[in-house]
Amino acid sequence: MKLFFYQTEIGKVGIAEEGGSITNVFLRGDPAPPDAEVCETEVIREAARQLYAYFAGDLREFSLPLAPRGSEFMKKVWKALCEVPYGRTASYKEIAAAAGNPKAARAVGQANNRNPIPIFIPCHRIIGSDGSLVGYGGGLDLKKKLLEMEGRN
Repeated sequence: MKLFFYQTEIGKVGIAEEGGSITNVFLRGDPAPPDAEVCETEVIREAARQLYAYFAGDLREFSLPLAPRGSEFMKKVWKALCEVPYGRTASYKEIAAAAGNPKAARAVGQANNRNPIPIFIPCHRIIGSDGSLVGYGGGLDLKKKLLEMEGRN
């Protein structure tokens, strides 16, 4: 795994890649693997460029090769998350239906929590069915900030 860190308006962000695809994003104190090679590759540099453009409000949709690791269900959930448009939110229940298992809202919550590529896979756009902000690996304050940047909440 190759990994490089950037200072952003949300703090230090680590972007990792393997084989030309983004595999992980590390936010606010997430522990980075000790065996990762710290170097900036072309795909990491492009991911950072898109991330800065997103934070500036100039980019609404990422176009990066993503390779998250997880179960088939998790991958379906993460794919469904990517279909929630910029500035919109969806409930865990809606994502469960989009992933093919309408009764799996809890499992969607677990998959959301284990999303290895936050922001690029926009798990921050998923909220409780009552509209409440619930759970986010980077903390609820960061989730709220990302949604506010996108013009929601």
